[in-house]
Amino acid sequence: MPNNQEIGKQASIDGFAHEHIVVGLLMKRYQNVSLVDLPLSPYDIIIARKLENGKEDIIRVQVKTARTSISFTGGTRGGVDREYKSDVKTYIQSPETSDVIVGIRPNVNNTFDLYFVPTVLIKYFGTKSKGLGAIEFLKNNYDILENCKDETYCVKTAKENGVI
Repeated sequence: MPNNQEIGKQASIDGFAHEHIVVGLLMKRYQNVSLVDLPLSPYDIIIARKLENGKEDIIRVQVKTARTSISFTGGTRGGVDREYKSDVKTYIQSPETSDVIVGIRPNVNNTFDLYFVPTVLIKYFGTKSKGLGAIEFLKNNYDILENCKDETYCVKTAKENGVI
């Protein structure tokens, strides 16, 4: 039976691995994707996506491991560093901190599902997390990812799916 320190260490390893997996999956689709090497940044990945009009759209992505739900909070330490103390306070993700939360759910057959949660929707949820069953329509929904900054589109889609 693993102890708390072993469980914390594995959670930390999983978190870092999941960030790399998400980068790889997004890179295959959008090419210009990178991990952010800024330790105090509220997001983990940027996607530099070319639009049809030739302009570039930058999407800031926060990655969360999602087994049964996705947490919308940031600023706390998990895993092996969970006793870490700093001036950083817990906050709820919003368009000021990132554009989309990507919940990565590992499946038993070594595949992964990605849940794209636009931060513009979090204020409508009114919660610090959401169960995966409630947001099934966001699973592998790249249209939501590409329109994550469009609050009107996101709210309309969430209403059509009975989430808000």
